[in-house]
Amino acid sequence: MRAQPKASHYVGGSYLESQTGTPFDSFYPATGEVIARVHTADDAVIESAISAARTGQEVWAAMPPAERGRILRKAADILREKNRELSVLETLDTGKPLQETLIADAASGADCLEYYGGLAATLTGEHIDLGGSFAYTKREPLGICFGIGAWNYPIQIACWKAAPALVCGNAMIFKPSEVTPLSALKFAEALTEAGLPDGVYNVIQGFGDVGARMVAHPDIAKVSLTGSVPTGAKVASLAGEHLKKTTLELGGKSPLIIFDDADVENAISAAINANFYSTGQICSNGTRVFVHKAIKEQFLSRLAERTSSAVLGDPLDEATNIGPLVSRQQFDKVLSYMQIGQDEGARLVCGGGSAQVDSFPEGYFVQPTVFADVRDNMRIAREEIFGPVLSVLDFGDEDEVVARANDTEFGLAAGVFTKDIQRAHRVIGKLEAGTCWINTYNLTPIEMPFGGYKKSGIGRENGHAAIEYYSQIKSIYVEMDGVEAAF
Repeated sequence: MRAQPKASHYVGGSYLESQTGTPFDSFYPATGEVIARVHTADDAVIESAISAARTGQEVWAAMPPAERGRILRKAADILREKNRELSVLETLDTGKPLQETLIADAASGADCLEYYGGLAATLTGEHIDLGGSFAYTKREPLGICFGIGAWNYPIQIACWKAAPALVCGNAMIFKPSEVTPLSALKFAEALTEAGLPDGVYNVIQGFGDVGARMVAHPDIAKVSLTGSVPTGAKVASLAGEHLKKTTLELGGKSPLIIFDDADVENAISAAINANFYSTGQICSNGTRVFVHKAIKEQFLSRLAERTSSAVLGDPLDEATNIGPLVSRQQFDKVLSYMQIGQDEGARLVCGGGSAQVDSFPEGYFVQPTVFADVRDNMRIAREEIFGPVLSVLDFGDEDEVVARANDTEFGLAAGVFTKDIQRAHRVIGKLEAGTCWINTYNLTPIEMPFGGYKKSGIGRENGHAAIEYYSQIKSIYVEMDGVEAAF
């Protein structure tokens, strides 16, 4: 076992093992081999995590905000110092190429910790002058937050949820995806090393049943999930029964609109990033690529040419830029959609099946795939695939493409390519999506709020906006004169 942790859980500042939890394995997607075995959280672990979080949160919330900020910034430094070690671990657990994990996972998590650490001392209330008397507000923590991670960006998502929660004075119990259970434990180690009080950040392992028990637990004040729309609906329903605050960052089927005056090479680069980066396993991906009829064939020809140069191979080789899918289940799902696209009559431009990588015959590799002549009612244009499958739909009119782009239950992201700056802002203003780009795609700096419209989620992560979802406002009225009454 190449990445076996000291124990399955991290509670109260140290590792903890389940005595009766069910064992499950983490696999290296490039080979299918088991790299670690962990156990689900049993009753004792869950109650230990709750107890530790309750005690730790009181200590943490009483600490001066500036000191909380210093600890988060120290944790950011530690993640950067250990970036290669953490990146290798993330590659083993997810299959993503090391070329990617070195810059997009622990490194971006460190940026998040640094950003919120810098905000710590600025999270103040306001003074309200009432003409003699006055009122003031205080921003206070919620208590214990429960975070549920996804398998595509394990340590980044752990940081995205922890940093705003912690800077507001909350404690967090985090459950990583059962597919990628490892890097959240290393993040917890880094926080402890940085000086975070014991119990303020805890990691427990498990499947949906563990998540459900945590969501329903009376000591949990807030739930934050990154996952699919069906999972989000279940969490929202259960959280609603118990009146928990929620943040849900869910899936998408996002449009990328390319007008005939766009820089074609830049647009193709964006389409590649929006569909093939991370082997297509990104919730905000622009998987519906609307290309103006005047440039469609030029776009497709050049896209196919550039896609043919993709390097599939050893994820630990920094020359590799497309790794395997994360699991056998995801591999089978993506291949089924590739077949569905062909059965529905879409034109297969390139790819369309599994990929043979000689050194990794058991790996979950698929070909980066492009479909053209895709119609709006095709399943590949309506359902989230979460793999390297790009659908090109052609259009001729601005109003038409906006209406078609919005014709979806999702609303996570959208992009527009055009040299006409007025049209760019006009179209973006009409698109029903929470995170948008003009002349680029999938850049998510921590300073910019991230989240979706419609079924793509509730609330926002990142930026100042996230503070509102991890804190509550207390209003205090101060009477400076006497108090009158009717009797």
